[in-house]
Amino acid sequence: MKKILLTVLAVVASAGALAESAVYKIDPSHTKAIWEAKHFATSTNRGQWDKTEGEITFDKAAKTGMVDVTIDMSSINTGIAPFNTHLKGTDFFDVTNHPTARFVGDKLRFEGDKVVEVAGNMTIRGKTNPAVLKATLFNCYDNPRLKREVCGGDFETVVKRSTYDITWGLAEKFTSDDIKVTIQVEAIKQ
Repeated sequence: MKKILLTVLAVVASAGALAESAVYKIDPSHTKAIWEAKHFATSTNRGQWDKTEGEITFDKAAKTGMVDVTIDMSSINTGIAPFNTHLKGTDFFDVTNHPTARFVGDKLRFEGDKVVEVAGNMTIRGKTNPAVLKATLFNCYDNPRLKREVCGGDFETVVKRSTYDITWGLAEKFTSDDIKVTIQVEAIKQ
């Protein structure tokens, strides 16, 4: 009887170990947030934020987790210095008073073993609204150089900038209210 009880406890303990969450630290060299906005409904302005950080807690067996990504808003880069300065100012992101944006999501939706959606809250310019990031690509692999698992993908959402009190140029239709944001992310298992 004692031997059976020890065997059962060993099986339960090993099953629990399989269902534990793992922490993945975001790799800033493989992560960036890219945005697109219509300009006078004629062309598309594009840019990115070059500095991101954060971590992902992920339990593949339980299909649960949490994503926490912080974007350094001063790292905005359109390739045009005066445009970058305008976007950092009070007409748009007011980087002096709101140096970061943040997405925190704890509702992961899976199809099979792939994450297809993360729902949570996006904070921009000090204002928080619900947001859903849809995965257009997701994968985990064993990185041969790091000798650790890396998980990541491309996650997209549409941000309505007026809900974050960013309304400059809306009446004149300089730029659209809907801004497509893609977060390209890779995170390394710790």
